[in-house]
Formats: sequence, C-alpha cells, structure tokens
Amino acid sequence: MFYKLFSIVKNTFVEIIRQPIYAIIIAAAVFLFIISPSLTMYSLDDDNKFLREIGLSTLFIAGLFISIFSASAAITEEIETKTIITTLSKPIPRFIFILGKFLGVIFAVILAHYILTIALLMSIRHGVLTTASDYHDMTVLTCAGATLGLSIIITSFLNYSYDFKFTSTAIIFTSIFATISIVFLFFIDREWRFYPANNGFNMLDVYASILLLIALFVISAAAIMFSTRFNVIVTLSCCIGLFLLGLVSDYVFGRLADTHLWAKIGKIIIPSFQAFWITDAIYEESAKITFSYIISCGIYGLIYTAAFILLGIAMFERKQVG
Repeated sequence: MFYKLFSIVKNTFVEIIRQPIYAIIIAAAVFLFIISPSLTMYSLDDDNKFLREIGLSTLFIAGLFISIFSASAAITEEIETKTIITTLSKPIPRFIFILGKFLGVIFAVILAHYILTIALLMSIRHGVLTTASDYHDMTVLTCAGATLGLSIIITSFLNYSYDFKFTSTAIIFTSIFATISIVFLFFIDREWRFYPANNGFNMLDVYASILLLIALFVISAAAIMFSTRFNVIVTLSCCIGLFLLGLVSDYVFGRLADTHLWAKIGKIIIPSFQAFWITDAIYEESAKITFSYIISCGIYGLIYTAAFILLGIAMFERKQVG
C-alpha cells in the first residue's frame, strides 16, 4: 500500500514540474520580483513596505495558479483522457489515488514556493533605491545572476547532451543554486563582509511566507476536490471564489454569526484566509508574528485541508471513470 502511494506521489510530482505552465508561472513571478524595486519606488508611502506587500501578493498568486493547474493536470486530465482506468485497475484504492495525487501536488507547490520565497527575500534585501545616495546591492545581483545563469547553462548542456527535460531540470538546479545563494547572503552583508547581524533579512517575511504556504495547502486540497468533478476552468473559478470569499468571511459571516444561523454555518464552512494574510502587519511598527500564531494557523489550515481531501475522496468514490 505504501509503495503504491509513493509511486503515485513521485509520478505526480515529476509530471507537474515537467509541465511548461509550472516553469512559466515561476519565471513570471521571478521577473516580477526583479522589477518590483523599480515599480514601488514611486509610491507615496514607505517604498520598502509596499515592496513587501507586492512581493507577498505575487508569491501567493503564483502558488494559487500552480496549485490549481497542478491539481487539474493530476486529476482532470487523467479522467478526460481515460488513463485513470489503467491506474485504478492495478488495483489501487481510490482514496490512495486521491491522497497520492494531493501529496504530489503539495510537493510541487512547496518546491515552487521555496524558490519564489528566496527570490522574494533577495528582492526585499536589495530594497528600493529611494534617494540618489542609495546604491544597488551587488551581493544580491551577483547571487541572483549566478543562480539563473548557472541553472540555464547546466540545464542546456544536460538537455543537449543527455536529453534531460529542460523545465524540470532547470527548476531543480534553480532550487539548489538558490539555496546556496540565500545561505551566502545570510552571512554576507551589502559590503561583502561577514556580518550575519546585518544581513538585511526579516523573520516577518519568512513567517509571512510560511503562512501563505499553509493557505496554499488549503487551496490545493480544494483544487483536488473540485478536480474530481469539474474541468480546469470551473476548478479555477471555484478556487478563486473560495479564496476571495475566505478573505472577507470575517466581515460577511463573523459579525453576524452570533445572531444568524446561516452566518454561523458560513463561518464554519468557509476558511478564513485573512488569518494567513498578514500584510497589514507590515505597516505596523509594533506588530509581531509569534511562532505560536503560526502553529495555530497550521492546525487551522490542517483541519480544512483534511476536510477538503475527505470530501474529494467521497466525491471520487462515487464518480464513474469508465
């Protein structure tokens, strides 16, 4: 049973990172991180705080589309092309199939989120050049250039010489070199000195990224659930609608939950994504995100993730795939 689950997880993960849309979304998000310091320098408020807000928004939107398209590729396409019949005839229990597909999607989302979080941290460390006396952070530019350059060069060589899949190989090497770069930047300051205390990184950004990842787990589970019944367009619409409704659930349902039954039910059914969205804390000097808050949000997200997966399994058990 475990071997079957592992095989589904591995195959799903590999298939997702080989999809061109996966690499395109990551590349588009990285490009936005690169140009964000230039875009935010004309704001009327604190430019660097605005840079953080745009960066976190880009990080989540990229993860949102990756999770939805990955879930649709993992479930909907197999149903439409009838390849799922071969898989289920091995035999593999349907709940193992759904669980394996979900875990494969989650690992793909984690990989993309990890790469984009490093890109976001680099962008924030570079910051916005608000005055004429400000200068570019050459450590960030060098590390970013080396990460992208080496990844493309090595991937191109392996693709040409050994017929490696370009997109998936590039993603893997980008994650490796990005890890090396962020570790280097953690210890080296803008002046190329060993000065970890002045590395320009803020734990608030890391915590915000973790919370957004938890929210993406919930979205991914919902996308898997919707994909068992609907095509990619409907799944995309449902997931975006769920996210938008979750952002305003405290206002729509929370204030009426004590007096109206429908509001109480809505508050329970719809996850509050506002709990994972802490960009408002960026503009509060005294605001702090504690580790206990992250644990609480993790438990909250795990409950909804499990609920959506169980619903997806129940819906898939009754679906005719032959």
